[in-house]
Amino acid sequence: MAAEGGGKEMNEIKTQFTTREGVYKLLTHSEYSRPNRVPFNSQGSNPVKVSFVNVNDQSGNGDRICFNVGRELYFYIYKGVRKAADLSKPIDKRIYKGTQPTCHDFNPLTATAESVSLLVGFSAGQVQLIDPIKKETSKLFNEEVGSAEFTLRLIDKSGVTCVRWVPGSESLFLVAHSSGSLYLYNVEHTCGTTPPHYQLLKQGDGYAVHTCKSKSARNPLLRWTVGEGALNEFAFSPDGKFLACASQDGFLRVFGFDAAELHGTMKSYFGGLLCVCWSPDGRYIVAGGEDDLVTVWSFSDCRVIARGHGHKSWVSVVAFDHCTTSVEDSDPPAEFSGSDEEFHEQIHFAGGRDRANSSQSHLSKRNSTDGRPVSVTYRFGSVGQDTQLCLWDLTEDILFPHLPLSRTRTHTNVMSATSPPATGSSGNSGALSNSVPAPLPRSNSLPHSTGPAGGSTTPNSHMSSKGSSIIDSAFIATGVSKFATLSLHDTRKERHEKDHKRNHSMGHISSKSSDKLNQLSSAARTAKADAAKTLGTLLCPRMEEVPLLEPLVCKKIAHERLTVLIFLEDCLVTACQEGFICTWARPGKVGLLPSQNPTNSPSGTVV
Repeated sequence: MAAEGGGKEMNEIKTQFTTREGVYKLLTHSEYSRPNRVPFNSQGSNPVKVSFVNVNDQSGNGDRICFNVGRELYFYIYKGVRKAADLSKPIDKRIYKGTQPTCHDFNPLTATAESVSLLVGFSAGQVQLIDPIKKETSKLFNEEVGSAEFTLRLIDKSGVTCVRWVPGSESLFLVAHSSGSLYLYNVEHTCGTTPPHYQLLKQGDGYAVHTCKSKSARNPLLRWTVGEGALNEFAFSPDGKFLACASQDGFLRVFGFDAAELHGTMKSYFGGLLCVCWSPDGRYIVAGGEDDLVTVWSFSDCRVIARGHGHKSWVSVVAFDHCTTSVEDSDPPAEFSGSDEEFHEQIHFAGGRDRANSSQSHLSKRNSTDGRPVSVTYRFGSVGQDTQLCLWDLTEDILFPHLPLSRTRTHTNVMSATSPPATGSSGNSGALSNSVPAPLPRSNSLPHSTGPAGGSTTPNSHMSSKGSSIIDSAFIATGVSKFATLSLHDTRKERHEKDHKRNHSMGHISSKSSDKLNQLSSAARTAKADAAKTLGTLLCPRMEEVPLLEPLVCKKIAHERLTVLIFLEDCLVTACQEGFICTWARPGKVGLLPSQNPTNSPSGTVV
């Protein structure tokens, strides 16, 4: 492992890292890429994405992997930590003309060793349903219609940003576009030869849902218009009942999917939101984006409960690690300053919703009827355009800050971080400028008893100021909370690194020409006015009003921006824009055979 510290070592690519459970190691022989293993020239290309499915193969090797690199799409047997990757034998390879794959998703319900259903979204707006095992293309949605002289895409002309099968369905799928629209399709229906006619079904704050008016069944079934700008990513809750949407306007919106009702919202600290994920039990949502932060949002309380700062550029992917997330029973606390009702409101899931699939996470033990408190740790990760992988632990001192200190266990800290604490705020760091005191007082790791600026109050405002100061003082005295102090001062030089692109952020507009400023002034004033309205409210608390997490691990693991983070049972998988898909073995899971060093380049299907 490369030596830790400043200077040259900071820019070295790490091949292993250590957490409390042990050492994670990069398996170089398990790397997937284009067959020639040559780094892909990613300029102007869509992000590399990875999808997995298990086909229940009797041989015990049922995992399959799909990934896109530029105009190419590959489908392999995924051997993980067990054997070396053989790139000479893809099950299917496709090269597309005139468009590029942007995202894809397998249907786990229909997957067998003989057939899989794979949805592929494209930069030109169409969606393809293919079977890479049978090497068939069964259907094309949102395709162009017209003559050779004139063609028209009837449903949406913008690129596909995210595609997902609806959980529990063999035929329904959801597609997001950079137009900000979201469409529900049925694979059994056609799209028709005329533009769809829509009728308003439901409307709310920042969204509208329309049905498609037609004499016969046709696609799309529904059209959602969500926010302003692109809808960058969406994610279904573990039970499939709720939908979280991350939009370019900086809002996280959570909907009840069947009823098309808005459950709650959150605003980024700055810029657009690019990614979103749910905790395994559906209690928390993590989002990341152009503010370089990861933000933790409580589903039951509909509020931000923590932010994490470790990245130096946009956060492209967030994901929970269902294998490391844990819960333990513990002894009852000796004392508790709040009422019994307040205690149980924090311990049990509020709202009375039936979390049908919560059994997939062992966190369901929190709902035990014996009333005993539990010790909780959620592990999640993030990767970004700064080429860094960060791992975070969300523990009970953040989830339940008013509980006695005897129950507090903090695991999150910076362990051998590859970069020093940031120093100084630059003009290019609009996300964090002038809003964060340095250093952040430890007392600010707890919600304040008084409301934030602007007159709004926090959900914990029922706590007395005296009680709050007692808890704050205790945290300072014992040094228990390691979340609160993270210096948010990046030097101007660091913030002007070439890989820190602020293309879409208003904060990047500095000394441009007067003509350019005149063109953008109206949009800038609107954006600043909107930000000023939400900053300091429950939608977007100030930095000092919520706990600030430090990463457990923060490692540079690639040369180009990272675009994939997936947690599997025996490993985690990352991918960068160069087209390399890397497998990191969990502690004690290394079991590779010698590398086969394949060099043969297979022939592929040109589409």
